[in-house]
Amino acid sequence: MVWTDTIYQYDGTFDGFLCCVYESYVNKEFPIAFDGDGEWIFSLCPVRTVNTVSEHARRIYLSLTKRSPLAPQIIRKGFLTCLADKEQHLYALIRKLYEEGASVLRNRGDPVFYPVAKAIRHLDGELEKLRGFIRFSDLNGILGAEIEPKNRVLPLLRGHFCSRYANESFFIYDRTHRELLLYAKGKSRLIPVDSFEMANPCKEEYLYRNLWKKFYDTIAIRERNNSRCQNTQMPKRYRGTMTEFQPESYFTPPESPAALQGPSAPGGIPAPGKPSESLPSAPG
Repeated sequence: MVWTDTIYQYDGTFDGFLCCVYESYVNKEFPIAFDGDGEWIFSLCPVRTVNTVSEHARRIYLSLTKRSPLAPQIIRKGFLTCLADKEQHLYALIRKLYEEGASVLRNRGDPVFYPVAKAIRHLDGELEKLRGFIRFSDLNGILGAEIEPKNRVLPLLRGHFCSRYANESFFIYDRTHRELLLYAKGKSRLIPVDSFEMANPCKEEYLYRNLWKKFYDTIAIRERNNSRCQNTQMPKRYRGTMTEFQPESYFTPPESPAALQGPSAPGGIPAPGKPSESLPSAPG
């Protein structure tokens, strides 16, 4: 039987993608493209909207588990990567899993599995760095942080930080994917947000920021500075949200005198006093 080339539109979720796989086998359709952004697509091929049905997603998930216990985890992590056309790569891998079994996942050189394995390796590296690079601020009793990852890492960072700060209330905002992780009283949620602006921290937080910056600058040994090594261990693309690399305004409360101080006289020259009333005025 000939499979029909089709473009699938879905809600962009992992369950929605599994439903696309289900529909392709049920209807004998070959998805040549996936659209999870809800954008209008112009194509000569038929475009079909796939609804997310939990039972359909569950059937595909269980079928992958039967091929290999690692298969669902690999497909899920691959879906969270920033791999270009990730749905097409994952769909091709799923088809090969159905045809050849778990042996595909033991060969990282396989042309179908290699792009997914490479993307997952990049995701794992980013996860490892962010576990140490995320900087929280105290926002009146709530810890808050922002990140700018390439991959959609919040679902995988969720367990780590929820167990590490089990007695705290905190949030982590992903600027890249506009996603917010909320945690309080033992419960966590991942929600999409259209816009987000972090509130100003309390005054005590500015003191801790200055202490951390002072510590970072103090332990540095200028004579042994190695910028290449630093860029390797602490890549520049992570520094935009790290406390120690922020501008001076990040460490000064907006209402403090230092933040509102106007221009002063040059060093060594006293500021002029109030002019005497007896002095002649400037000519007109």
